[in-house]
Amino acid sequence: MPESFKFELVSPERLLVSEQVESVVIPGAEGEMTVMAHHAPVMTTIQPGVVTVKTAAGEEERYVVFGGFADIVPAGCTLLAESAVAVGDIDRADLARRIQEAREDVADAKDDQTRSKAEQFLSQLTTLEGAILPA
Repeated sequence: MPESFKFELVSPERLLVSEQVESVVIPGAEGEMTVMAHHAPVMTTIQPGVVTVKTAAGEEERYVVFGGFADIVPAGCTLLAESAVAVGDIDRADLARRIQEAREDVADAKDDQTRSKAEQFLSQLTTLEGAILPA
């Protein structure tokens, strides 16, 4: 049986998770990464995506995060999200609003760097939408 470690998922609104877990898959800046007990120390930014938590009881929980950062140490992992919600609690209207705002940011971009950043965020949001919402 895999060792467990302390994981906390915190958003500005509340503490969503604070428990012993077996593993956590997070959408890091360089791609998805799996955190397990005794992980090497790492700090990474988080891109919009799904965090998958495997609890010590063997259950799987999924949360949508919209940016933030993760602090990983051998004894645990703390993910501070700009915004986070359980996948089952996703507000379709809120996600559609965020996508529309991202499209407007792309259209309103004044230079290539701003446009590229806005397009990347829009791509992440639409990928996220396809991953969590049934067709």
